[in-house]
Amino acid sequence: MRTHNTKAIVALTGALAVVACDFSITNPNSPPSIGPNATAAQVNAAAVGLLVALRVDYPNWVLKSAILGREGYRLDAADPRFTTELLAGPLDPSNNAFGGGQWQPEFRTIQAGYAILNAIGSAQITDAQKEGVSGYVQTIQALSFLNVLNAHTQDSIPIDVNRPVGGALAPFVTNAVGYQHVVSLLDSARTHLQAAGAGFVFDPGPGFVGFNTPATFLKFNRALAARARAYQASPNAPGVNCVACWDSVLTALAASFVDPAASMDLGVYNLFSTGNQDTPNALSQDPASAINLVHPFVKDSVENQVGGTPDKRYLAKVTTRGTGAFSLACLSSGLSWTRYPTPNSSIPVIRNEELILLRAEAEWFAAVPNKAQAITDINTIRQTSGGLAPTTLTVGSTNAAFVNELLKQRLYSLLYEGGHRWIDMRRQGRLNQVINDRPTGCPAAGIPKDTVFSTMPINIFEVQARQ
Repeated sequence: MRTHNTKAIVALTGALAVVACDFSITNPNSPPSIGPNATAAQVNAAAVGLLVALRVDYPNWVLKSAILGREGYRLDAADPRFTTELLAGPLDPSNNAFGGGQWQPEFRTIQAGYAILNAIGSAQITDAQKEGVSGYVQTIQALSFLNVLNAHTQDSIPIDVNRPVGGALAPFVTNAVGYQHVVSLLDSARTHLQAAGAGFVFDPGPGFVGFNTPATFLKFNRALAARARAYQASPNAPGVNCVACWDSVLTALAASFVDPAASMDLGVYNLFSTGNQDTPNALSQDPASAINLVHPFVKDSVENQVGGTPDKRYLAKVTTRGTGAFSLACLSSGLSWTRYPTPNSSIPVIRNEELILLRAEAEWFAAVPNKAQAITDINTIRQTSGGLAPTTLTVGSTNAAFVNELLKQRLYSLLYEGGHRWIDMRRQGRLNQVINDRPTGCPAAGIPKDTVFSTMPINIFEVQARQ
């Protein structure tokens, strides 16, 4: 797609805006597009439509990234690409559902945001409300850009996409520039939100409970900034490796909603529903006959609680497949996901549990480390979330030992929530440790040996638009 085709995106955003009645839109199937002199109701509809555009690709990303990171499989006899393309390759850039994914929907969201920003100046709302809309939109755009970067490390991302139809295409930039663009957008959004007054002119809905005013939404913004800065700081971050960014992670976290005393599930969510005119969560399944299955290593690696039962996080997300193990293409698992038990289950965008683990990582690797605090945060997750005994780490432990512990806690805390395992193993330079189930392939099914991919290819439509 041409990533700056704004007119097409505005039309598409209207088509995407199918939301639950909780969002209080008169016609959720066709909210009015925002244009010059937009009313408050039109601004509200456009703002909520942006969230619908954001969520559309999340179930696809959770499933696909789980396969790429070997958290799970989809053993689907009706579509072999889940056991061929995503595991053995090659990744096909022409199909958004597989190798060419995490591109078009994300840029649609970004472009839908620009359609709002380009018209908000003349909207029939107060200046403070305009600031709130701008801060909200830029935050969602930054999240979408980050989602593109999470899937693509080939050092070629367009960011200057707010261009007129028919104009020159946005040039590709390096990932280092892309990450900095995410941080800059989040910082710009922070400035707008600080000038936005007490309330938004729109209701972001129940996925933002506790984060639905400019001041509280800013805490969500800072949480995303902490995540982006941590990705920048990671030792294997493509073209970045910003060691000084760890201090920036801590600064962002201090202004976020991180709180060891609060619920680990405190955070922002993508909502799904079987309600009228809404979209169900496609990851929901019957555990007894599931084909979205958990990789056996997740069970094999789990620690037990003090009483002998497995980690509480494992028990909350995984169960035995009721009809027994299922096998396909030399792969087999007897474990089903229960992370999303119903079609109404929400998918996290970012949660308190992740923030505590980000803080542990940043404290350990900061310019002036606070390793005792890092261990305290690790233990908070182990004991509160997992029901486990305290870690054996000490302030004298090696960096490698700390990363081993961190990666394990992040695995079980963020299991099946959106690519964290794949991203973490890549940013720590440990993709070679990801399990290769078929090192010699599956001759019976005609499948070559598996590959652990580090990136997805650029969508073919983007490539063709530049030819």
